[in-house]
Amino acid sequence: MKTGSRPVAAPARGISTPALLSITAVAALAAVAVSALLVNIYERKQEGKVTTTRLVEVTQDTTDPAKWGVNWPKQYDAYKLTAQTTRTRFGGHGGSEALPQEKIDRDPWLKRMFLGYAFSIDYRDRRGHAYMLQDQENTQRQTKPQTGSCLHCHGSVIPLYRELGGGDVIKGFEATYKIPYKELNRKLHDMGHAQTVSCPDCHDAKTMKLIVTRPAFLQGIERLANSDAATPFAPSIERWRAAGKAQPYDPNKEATRNEMRTFVCAQCHIEYYCSSAMKLTAPWGKGTNVDQIEVFWNETKMPDGGRFFDYKHAETGAPILKAQHPEFELWSQGVHARSGVACADCHMPYARDGATKVSDHWVRSPLLNINRACQACHKMSEKEIQARVDQIQQRNFDLMQRGGVAINAMMDAIVQAKKDGATEQELAAALELQRKAQWRLDFIAAENSMGFHAPQEAARVLGEAIDFARQAELAAVRRGAVPVVKTAQAAATTGGIVATAGTPAK
Repeated sequence: MKTGSRPVAAPARGISTPALLSITAVAALAAVAVSALLVNIYERKQEGKVTTTRLVEVTQDTTDPAKWGVNWPKQYDAYKLTAQTTRTRFGGHGGSEALPQEKIDRDPWLKRMFLGYAFSIDYRDRRGHAYMLQDQENTQRQTKPQTGSCLHCHGSVIPLYRELGGGDVIKGFEATYKIPYKELNRKLHDMGHAQTVSCPDCHDAKTMKLIVTRPAFLQGIERLANSDAATPFAPSIERWRAAGKAQPYDPNKEATRNEMRTFVCAQCHIEYYCSSAMKLTAPWGKGTNVDQIEVFWNETKMPDGGRFFDYKHAETGAPILKAQHPEFELWSQGVHARSGVACADCHMPYARDGATKVSDHWVRSPLLNINRACQACHKMSEKEIQARVDQIQQRNFDLMQRGGVAINAMMDAIVQAKKDGATEQELAAALELQRKAQWRLDFIAAENSMGFHAPQEAARVLGEAIDFARQAELAAVRRGAVPVVKTAQAAATTGGIVATAGTPAK
C-alpha cells in the first residue's frame, strides 16, 4: 500500500430480492386479513341490527307456530326440539313408549292418596311442550267428566276465549268451566287452533314483546298485588303498591322485562283450582307459599256455600286440597327468585347464533344444558354443579318417600278406626290433619323440580307433611285425643289460632 493512499470501503449490503418479496407478501396478507376482519365486524354489526325479517304477516290469532317460524326460524327450530325425548334423574320422559311412565305405578302411595280423584286413574311423567295438548286429550282421566277449564294451559286458546266472549277474552274464559272438556276441545279443533301452547301465547305479534295472555294468571297476579304478602321476586308489585294502586296491577304494563321472563312461564306452571264447580282460579290472595295458599283455599267457599275442597278421599272421606304443579309458587320462595333469576334464564338460556343472541326455545331442564343455563353465574365445573343439584334433589326425594310411608300409615289408621266404629266427631281432627298432610306432600310431589326451586322451603314443607300425617295417625288411634298443631307461619297468617282435638281449624 502506498503512503497516503485512502482505504478501500467495503461494498454496501442491501436487502436481497427474495427477502424483499417475502416482506411484501407478508404485508399484503396482513392487510388482507385486517380488511377481512373489518368487513366481518361490519357485517356482524349489521346482522346484529336485523333481529327479524318479516316474510309473512302473523297476528294474535295465528296459533300455528310454523307460520311464525317463517319469520323467526332460529326460535322455531329450537321450539320443535321440545318433541325430543329428554330425561333427568328425577323427571322427564325417557322411554320409547307412546306415553310416559305412570307415576302412580312407580309410587303407589300417590295412587292411594288420590283415591276419589281422576289422578288415581292416570298420572304420568311429564313430556315436552310439544305434547301438552296431545297428552291431555289422550289421558285416561278423560274417562271421567272433565271441565273445559283444563284447556287453559294446554292449548293456544285465546282466539277460542275471544269467540266465546264475543270479543272479550276474560268473559270467554269465565264461561269455559261450564262447558265439558270434549265439547270445548272439539270447538278448538273446528276453529283450526288445536295447537299446543304457541308463539302468540307469550309474544305480541307486532313487536315480539313478551306478554301475558292467560286470564287466570292475570286475575291471580292482580289478587297477589292487592294482598299484603311480600313479593321480593316481583319488584314491580312493590313499586305499584308504593305508587298508590291508582289502576289495577297489570303485568303487561307494570312488570319489567326480566319479570316477564318468569311471568310468561307462570301463566301455566302454577297451582290452581280446575273443576266444573267454578272458574279456574290462581290462589294468591294471601301470598304464594304453601301456608298462604292453604289459608286462601280454607277461606274460599264453593258456589253452594260449602267448604272448599278438590275431592273427598274415597277411603277416609277427608275433604282434600289437590295441588297441581306449583313451580312458580315454590320458585318464589327460593334464592334464585330473590336474586332476580327468571325462569327463562335457566330453562331458556341465551344462545349465540352468529352475531345474534336469542333465547333457546328448546324449553328443558337446566341439567341438560349446564354450560349455558348454570355456568353463566356459577363459575365451577359441570361435574360440581351436577353433584350439588343431585344432592339437593336426592334429599328431597328421600323426604318425599318418607312422606308417602307416613301418608299410608295415616290412612291405614283412619280406615281401621272407621271399621272399629269411630264417630265422625272422633275422626274430625284426624281428617283435618289428613287434609293438611296431603296438601303439603302433594305440593312438592306435583312440583317439577324435586325441591330444587327452593330446597330449604321444600324440605320444610315435606317435614310438615310427615309430621301432620303422623299426628293424624295418632289422632285416629286415640280417637282425636291429640292437639292439632299448626305451623308457626300458618298460625301467624290466621291470627295465631291453634285448633285442638274435636275442633278443627276453620
